[in-house]
Amino acid sequence: MQLIDTFPTNKIKNLSYRVGRVFPFGATILNDDAINFSVFSKEATGCTLVLYHHGQQEPFVEIPFPEEFRIGHVYTMMVFGINPETTEYGYRFDGPYCPEKGLLFDKSRVLLDPYAKSVSGRSVWGRKPDREDPFPYRGQFIREDYDWEDDKPLELESQDLIIYELHVRSFTVDSDSGVKYKGSYAGLAEKIPYLKELGVNCVELMPIFEFDEFENKREVNGKQLLNYWGYSTVCFFAPKAGYSVSGRFGMEADELKNMIRHLHKNGIQVILDVVFNHTAEGNENGPTISYRGIDNRTYYMLMPDGRYFNFSGCGNTMNCNDPVVRNVVLDCLRYWVSAYHVDGFRFDLASILSRGEDGMPMLNPPLVDTIAQDAVLGKSLLIAEAWDAGGLYQVGDFSACDRWAEWNGRYRDSLRRFIKGGAEYAPELYLRIRGSEDLYDERNAASSINFVTCHDGFTLYDLVSYNEKHNEANGEDNRDGCNDNDSWNCGAEGETSDPEILELRMRQMRNMQTILLTSRGIPMLLAGDEFANSQRGNNNAYCHDSEISWLCWAELEKNRALFTYVRDLIAFRKAHPVLRSMEYRFEPNGTGYPELSFHGEEPWQLDEKAPALVFAYMYAEDHRKAGTDSDCFIYIAVNAHWEEHCMKLPIIPAGCFWKLAFDSAGFSAQPGEEKPYESFESVTLGPRSVKVLIGTYVRQQGR
Repeated sequence: MQLIDTFPTNKIKNLSYRVGRVFPFGATILNDDAINFSVFSKEATGCTLVLYHHGQQEPFVEIPFPEEFRIGHVYTMMVFGINPETTEYGYRFDGPYCPEKGLLFDKSRVLLDPYAKSVSGRSVWGRKPDREDPFPYRGQFIREDYDWEDDKPLELESQDLIIYELHVRSFTVDSDSGVKYKGSYAGLAEKIPYLKELGVNCVELMPIFEFDEFENKREVNGKQLLNYWGYSTVCFFAPKAGYSVSGRFGMEADELKNMIRHLHKNGIQVILDVVFNHTAEGNENGPTISYRGIDNRTYYMLMPDGRYFNFSGCGNTMNCNDPVVRNVVLDCLRYWVSAYHVDGFRFDLASILSRGEDGMPMLNPPLVDTIAQDAVLGKSLLIAEAWDAGGLYQVGDFSACDRWAEWNGRYRDSLRRFIKGGAEYAPELYLRIRGSEDLYDERNAASSINFVTCHDGFTLYDLVSYNEKHNEANGEDNRDGCNDNDSWNCGAEGETSDPEILELRMRQMRNMQTILLTSRGIPMLLAGDEFANSQRGNNNAYCHDSEISWLCWAELEKNRALFTYVRDLIAFRKAHPVLRSMEYRFEPNGTGYPELSFHGEEPWQLDEKAPALVFAYMYAEDHRKAGTDSDCFIYIAVNAHWEEHCMKLPIIPAGCFWKLAFDSAGFSAQPGEEKPYESFESVTLGPRSVKVLIGTYVRQQGR
């Protein structure tokens, strides 16, 4: 027996329909054998629902929305008799066409629903689309019936996170990856044992919202370049079907959910890199896919002449603080948390979220605050890339709300510059190691996402192997990509067989990883850095589906010692709560020592405002906070000089003995397996090296 509010009142061909429900937006499969359609357009004069049999060029029916089916600015319709397994859909919008006023309605175009939960046409990675198809992106229907068992977002404490940024395809597509389902969500799930061995507990996925890898039409030496990274969203609510083994069968959502569920079972959170700052529609010459033809003046920031502001560097800029667009962003985030159980988001070029409709920065941008205060997102990790392509740089100033963390670009820059010999950057590096209190003093160090490398720029190995970028394969005459990389090739540009240079490169990578994983704040690693993965000097590999971008898993065995060192560092961080504390209290604690102190070659003697190439910092871990039976002291000695230095050790309590935990020359130990150190009084640092000592009480004979 049908309820009265779902009884069809109209009929067309073999389908029945009636006025629908305004919420939720998008296409929703109902329990009573109906699909509800709801779509917004403020300035359209009419809307038509267009239905296709899967893969067919021509629609099998078009249903204009009667005027009584429009409520406010929302067109809504409930249609009975659709087979959701074999049907695709889109919309035509009628209205004025006046480009100089930003009005671009064209009822001859069929447009993608902005709320589509699945998009056809890109279900197999690398399959070239038919450019003659007038409607290449079509909405598909998703049944929200996945059995999550007892899964939910993990809600790990932010101070315990070790974030690992990766590209879903690049992570496993290499022939040596050892997985069956290469380059896919399923393949990533197969790599969970590796992630657990390394010790990371949070993966940050580069964009997985549906995008068109063939958006880039350029070729170089006969090779097609792609939009490989995916920072050009086609649809915010649909997962990238081409990243799934089962996408051709319309099962990409279940495959992604299965991957997330298995990561959660193994204690690993999932963060999505989300791109709300622009879309794949580009500038005035770009394709009309969705937003442009539905309500251009609502969704995009426009100049008075109808052209697009381009604070994203990608042709257009989303009008994020318009109330309607703000709700789209919130609906999207809520959907991914509730339907996919994701644990948080990293917002690409997040400073755009703080710009008003005129493009100017807002003092209190409503979207930034609303995301932070949203009920559904209340436990989600929120990370801002606090700058944009228009020159707005907000590291430390993105939001006063402690719900937001930021990629700390100043941490990256100061560490890179110091470690290659920039003594003048030591004073800033001290601040970054402390957790950047100067930037986040009203919050805590959890606001600082500390990193040395990310997808954008050199890998860690390339950072110590190239003085200059080598982006010739991008086909832009090496003009693209950042010119200021703060890199140093250690004496030879690129590949070399010189053993001294190779050893120095390994040491420099260990130096940076050691400081990163013993700094206050949340550390983030780039996938592959733990085994010296290279992009051959390319610092902007956004367009390559090739060995340039893929992780080369053969390097893991070649550089197993580096992997072991990073693995042991992560385990060390996990074993010592003092390293994970996000507080800015550095006064003496229960040990009688400051919780974090800085030292020169003489203990307690360091001019923190003067240039230096040699320094140390020491954590004093109070056993009452650490939950252990004794205090311990962690001393990290850093030498960025090209000469050897000897540092006197601070005096620690009687009964405490120093042990060596790490030496960037090539030694590391698992927690509890550190080796006794030969000296009670000093530590000798070789050129460009770092050592980590741990001072602990010894309660039995020997030490």
